[in-house]
Parts: sequence; C-alpha cells; structure tokens
Amino acid sequence: MSGDLEAKICGYTHISVQRFCYKWTISNFSFCMDGIRENITSPVFSLEGNEEVQWFLRIFPNGVDEESKDYLSVSVGLYSCPKSPVLAKVQFWIINAQGEKHQIKEIPNILSFSPKQQWGLRKFILRDFLLSLRHWLLPEDQLILCCKVSIVGPSFSTPGHNMTPANKDPRQKLADDIGELWENSLFTDCSLVVAGQEFRAHKAILAARSPVFRAMFEHEMLESLKNRVEIHDIHLQVFKEMMAFIYTGKAPHLHSHSMATDLLAAADMYDLQDLKVMCEDSLCRNLSVKNAVPTLILADLHSTEHLKTRVMDFIILHASEVSKTLEWKSMVESHPHLVEEAFLSLASIQCFSSEPSLKHLKIF
Repeated sequence: MSGDLEAKICGYTHISVQRFCYKWTISNFSFCMDGIRENITSPVFSLEGNEEVQWFLRIFPNGVDEESKDYLSVSVGLYSCPKSPVLAKVQFWIINAQGEKHQIKEIPNILSFSPKQQWGLRKFILRDFLLSLRHWLLPEDQLILCCKVSIVGPSFSTPGHNMTPANKDPRQKLADDIGELWENSLFTDCSLVVAGQEFRAHKAILAARSPVFRAMFEHEMLESLKNRVEIHDIHLQVFKEMMAFIYTGKAPHLHSHSMATDLLAAADMYDLQDLKVMCEDSLCRNLSVKNAVPTLILADLHSTEHLKTRVMDFIILHASEVSKTLEWKSMVESHPHLVEEAFLSLASIQCFSSEPSLKHLKIF
C-alpha cells in the first residue's frame, strides 16, 4: 500500500550564491618576468554592496616553488572578512588582444578562505609561451587577468505544506510557452519533412529566427507555395535539436561532441548565428588530441574564426601528440593549407612538449 502513497508534504531549500568578476590590468608586464619581482599584488577589491568582504589577486611571475619556476602562478586571497571562513569557487583567465578569454582555468573544489589566506594555480601558464605570444596575450605589454569568484552563502529551508511555486522568469516562461507550440503541434501552418518524417511548424517563428527560412517564405519559392519544406543533409536528431533552439533558445544536448559538430553545420546552413556560437563554445570546451584535427577542418569549412583560433592554439600546445594521429596524417593530404597554417603558428613560438600540469591546487 505504501507504494501507492503520493507525496503530500514538501519542502524547499535555497543555497545562496553570489558571483562577481574582477579584471586586473598590469602594465609593462614583460619587465616583471626577469626574476626581480617575486610577486605582484592587486588593489584590494570587494563585491559591490558588500565592502566588508575584501579580496586581492596575486601573480608570481616565476612560479611559487622549484616545480613551477617556468610558469606564471596566480592566486586569489581573502583580505578581510567579519565572519570566516568564506566558501567559494574560483576561476581565472587572460584577456587577449582580441578581447577574448584565453587560458580559462578553474579550481574544481569549493575552497575555504580565512583572512590573508590564498588559493591559486601553481602552473597557470608557461612563461615562455606567454612571452613568445606577447603580441597576442600581452597587448601593449599589458597582462589582463580576470578572476571570477562564486561565494557560497547560507542556506535556508522552509516547510512546503502550503507553498506557492516561485514565479518563473518571464523570459523562461516565454520560451516554455513557445516551445509548447512546437512540442504539441499547436496552430501550425507549415510542415517540415526530414528523413521521411513530417513535423508541423509555424512560418512566423521560423522566419523570425532564421533568415534562410524567411527567404523561403517571403518569395514565391516552392516551399512558400506548398507550405512544405524538404530538409536534407541533416540527421533527424540534429534537426530536433535545431528546432528546440529555434523555439526555445536552448540546445540541451550540446555536451555531445558529435551533436555539437553536426549542429554547427546545421546552424551555418540556416544562418542561426547564436546557435553557431553555442556550438563553438561547446567544441572549445571538449577539445582533445583525437578530435582536434576534425574540429579544425570543421571550423575552416564553416568560417568560424573563434573556434579555428582556439583549435590551432590547442594543436600548438599538443603538437607532438596531435602530429602522430591518423587524423593529422590524413589532413596533410586533404587540407594542406591548414597544415601550413599550423606550421606557421608553431614557427612563431618556442616549442615545448607538454601542457601545464593539472596539479594546480595549492595554498600559497
């Protein structure tokens, strides 16, 4: 009988998280890399509206110990706080000459900070790599370091016998409502045919989201006259993911490298620029020695400069490993211009054999 009971009592627990990002610019940075300065400390900063909790950043141009002497080490510290410890997660990155994030690294654990205590990355970036690409990573001889801090605050719980659900974000509710039109085929006025299956859709929504669909319906094309669009060269699951984005702005399966790859091609085909950017970001996060070359070819084919730059950086950092893969050997014959670009990039820096160690968590 107990298996038939429905939950009549509920509760709610909220964990507060405050996030802020601090950007620190250090001028004439190359002069700090000669061993004269053991470390450089930023001005003290605090979260807006909470000046009692103060923080600082610190850079160690020549590492913090013998093992990290060839690296730039970075840390964030709690300067003062009326109540400690403070629990937080931390992420660092550099802003390059194009204003893009580079060398994004996060300490995975939730850290416990007491006043004057620091946590950081011993092997944040190789000094030689930083200096060899100074025109890109040190524009005008400035290092721009950013640190994102996510502070875990108190939690509170309430019984839920008579709880009223919290109001949804209006934008989220709008996405859900429009998504329901697609999911339930409500008030449709056209059909899309993929792999022999027909899906009912809405011309106004398709036209508003995709310039390619708009062109189909605006002109006296066959698709406009018949209110029927035959879609080729897109797998069924990729099509469904694309339509989820068109109707809701979400692409829930982008964590899959193969989905992100195929969806980027579909986004390019239908001029869905926001989706294309989402695919690029997903592919950047999931780069590996095995998939670097196919991703580079994909980026070149679909003119995604941001993705192409990030993949080329990855290949440079892992040149000895990538060059041994079958994918690289195949690219030598099929895409020689990309091989030439990679060699030109390699020639512009001093080579090194491995990426920074992941043993980066340390109290300084």
